[in-house]
Amino acid sequence: MMFGFTEEQIANFGLTFGVTAFMLYMAFIIFQLARESKAGRFGTFVLFLGLGVGLVGFAAKGLIKFFMAGIVE
Repeated sequence: MMFGFTEEQIANFGLTFGVTAFMLYMAFIIFQLARESKAGRFGTFVLFLGLGVGLVGFAAKGLIKFFMAGIVE
């Protein structure tokens, strides 16, 4: 126990808020990259599409596991 929290609670907090904050930061980095390179609207869309697919896939995996938890396990 650390500061009155169990290891499971700390891990759950890190996975929910920590990963969410990291994903938002990655979106900010993609936006900054598009802005600094003067990519325009279409270029910004392509950057978010290409670089954001991994973030969307990671989020989708979590949602799929959440909805199938009652079925599979």
